[in-house]
Amino acid sequence: MIVELGHYALVLALAVSIYQTVVPIYGAHVGNPRLMELAAPAAGVQFLLISFSFAALIHAYVTSDFSVLNVWQNSHTAKPFIYKITGTWANHEGSMLLWVFVLSLFTLAVAAFSGNLPQSLKARVLGVQGAIASAFLFYIVAVSSPFVRIPEGRVPLEGQGMNPLLQDPALAAHPPMLYAGYVGFSVAFAFAIAALLEGKVDSAWGRWVRPWTLAAWTFLTAGIALGSFWAYYELGWGGWWFWDPVENASFMPWLAGTALLHSAIVVEKRNALKTWTVLLALVAFSFSLIGTFLVRSGVLSSVHAFATDPERGTFILAILALFIGGSLFLYATRAHVLKLEGSFEPISREGALVMNNVLLSAATAAVFIGTIYPLVYEAATGGGKITVGEPYFNMTFGALIFPLLILLPIGPLLAWKRGNLRMVLGRLKVAALLAALVALAVALALGAGVGAALGIAVGAWVFFGAWEEWAGRVMLFRAPMNVVMKRIRTMPGHLWAMTLAHAGVGLVVLGAIISTTWKGEVIMAMQPGQKVQIAGYEVVYKGMQQATGPNYLAERGTFEIFKDGRLIATDFSEKRTFLGRRGMPTTEVALLHRPLGDLYIAIGDKSPMGRTVRIYFEPMIYFLWLGALMMVFGGIIGLADRRFRVGIAERTESKVAAQAAE
Repeated sequence: MIVELGHYALVLALAVSIYQTVVPIYGAHVGNPRLMELAAPAAGVQFLLISFSFAALIHAYVTSDFSVLNVWQNSHTAKPFIYKITGTWANHEGSMLLWVFVLSLFTLAVAAFSGNLPQSLKARVLGVQGAIASAFLFYIVAVSSPFVRIPEGRVPLEGQGMNPLLQDPALAAHPPMLYAGYVGFSVAFAFAIAALLEGKVDSAWGRWVRPWTLAAWTFLTAGIALGSFWAYYELGWGGWWFWDPVENASFMPWLAGTALLHSAIVVEKRNALKTWTVLLALVAFSFSLIGTFLVRSGVLSSVHAFATDPERGTFILAILALFIGGSLFLYATRAHVLKLEGSFEPISREGALVMNNVLLSAATAAVFIGTIYPLVYEAATGGGKITVGEPYFNMTFGALIFPLLILLPIGPLLAWKRGNLRMVLGRLKVAALLAALVALAVALALGAGVGAALGIAVGAWVFFGAWEEWAGRVMLFRAPMNVVMKRIRTMPGHLWAMTLAHAGVGLVVLGAIISTTWKGEVIMAMQPGQKVQIAGYEVVYKGMQQATGPNYLAERGTFEIFKDGRLIATDFSEKRTFLGRRGMPTTEVALLHRPLGDLYIAIGDKSPMGRTVRIYFEPMIYFLWLGALMMVFGGIIGLADRRFRVGIAERTESKVAAQAAE
C-alpha cells in the first residue's frame, strides 16, 4: 500500500506543479496579486508530496520489498543498511526521483527565503521552477516510474543486488551532491527566464542570483571532488581524472557556473553585463540538463541507447528541446529589452571578469565538443567509432585555462571601471617571487621539463597570489596586530570565499602537475615473498587469503611496506565479488598516506607468473583534495555572508546610481 501511495503522491505532485506553473505566471501577467501569492503554498505542497513519494521508495528498499521491480533489480537482503538507502538512487528511476526531490527542496527554499523579491518576479521564478518539475514528474510518471510492481505470484525471494561499484561511501554521497549542483542552477535559470519575461535586470537581480549560483557551484564542486576521489581509490588504475564523458558531463556545468558566478558580480556591482549574465544562467542549467540525461540515458556508451527504449528517448529529447531550445528562443526575442548600462576600461576589474568569462566559456565549449563529437560521429556514420581522448583535452583545455590562471590573482586587485595594472603587479611581487622559487626548487630537486616547471610556477602563483591579496586586505604587515586581528574577524564572508576558492584552485593545479609528472609506477606479477622498490619504499607481497563481507566474498592480498629497512605498515588490497546476479569483481586498494604522497597498491588477476599487482606512488596528490575542500569551504563561508542572503533589503536607487557613476 505504501508503494501505491508513493506513486499517487507523484501524480498529485505533477498536478500541483502544473498549477504552480500556470496560475502564478498568469497572475504576474495580468497583475493579480492573489494569483501570484499562490506560488509559495503550491511549492510547499509539491515538496511534501514528492518527499512522501521518495520516502515510500526508501521504505521499499529498506524492507527489501522485491514485489517492486526497481527494488528487485537493484537490492539484496544481505546488503548493508546504508546501501539499502543509497540503492534508492543507484539506478535510473530512483535517481530521477531524487532529482525532482532536490528540485522541490530548492523550490521550497526560494519560496521561503525570497520574501523581499518583487511579487511578480517571485511568482515568475516559482512558476518556471514548477514548469521544470512538471516536465520531470511527467517523465517519471509516464515512462520511468520506480513504483512498478511485479505481478503477484511471480515475486522473487531475493534481489539481483546493487551495482558493486556503487557500494561505497563516496558514491553514496556523490549523486545527491551532484544533483544539488545541477538542480541549484535551475534557480538561476528561473531568475533569467523571469527577467526576460519582465524585461528588467538590475543590481538587485544580480544580488538575488548570486547566492543560488554559489550554492549550486559549491554542491557541484563537492560532487565532482567526491566522484574523482572515488575513481582514484576504488577503480584500481591509480588516476583521478580521465576526461571520461561521464566526468565531462558534470565538469561542463561547473565551468559555465563558475563563469556565471563571476559575471553576476559585475551585474551587482556595476549594473553591467546584463544580457551576457542572463545567457550564462540559461547555459549553465542547460549543461546541467545535458549532463544529467547524457549519463542517465545511456547515450554516452552508445548513441543508439535511445533505440533500446524509444519512449524514454523521446521524453529526454522533448525535455531538452523545451528548456534549452525554448529558453534560447526567448533570449533571442527578449534580450534586446534589457537596458544596457555600465561602461568600463579594458584594464579594470570588470575587464578582468569579462576575460575570465570568455576563457571559461571557451573552455566549456572545448570540453563540450570533445565529449559530443564521438556521439555525433557515430550517429552520422551509422555506428562508426571515434575516440577523443586525453591529448585533445589537455591541449585545448590547458591552452585556455593557462591565461586564466595567470589572470586570477590580478583581477581582484584591479579597481572598478579603470585599473592600474603596473601598480597591481607591484603588489603581487612577493607571490611572483615565491612562485618562481617553488618552481625552481622542485625542478632542481626532482628534475623537471619546462612544461612541468611552468605548471608548478602557475599553480604557486595562483595560491600565493590569493593569500597576498588577502594579506593586503587585512593589512598583515602594515598595521598593529590588534588591528590585523580585528580586520580578520570582520572581513566579509564573500571575500573569504574568494580567497579560499582561488587558493584552492592553485592547490589543485599543483597537485595535478606534481602527481602527473613525478608519479611512480610498477606493474608486475608477484609471488608471495617477492619484493619491489618504488619511491624509496620496499613493498613485500605476503600472499592471498579468503575474506567474507556482509554481502560479498573477497580475495585479500597482504602487503608489508618498509622504509629505510623499517616496517612502517601492513596493508591489504581486495578483489570483491558481490552476491546476486551482479557478480562483477571490484577492487579495494591499499592506500598508505604519507607526507610526500600516497603509496597505492591494487591487487589484480591471477597469471601464470603469479598475481598481477599495480603499485603507484602518487606525490602530493592530496593537494587535489585539499584544494577542492578549500573551494567547498569557501563556498560555504560565502553563503553565510549576510550580503549574499536572499531577503536582504534592496539597495536604494541613489546608492546604485552612485556606484554606477564611480
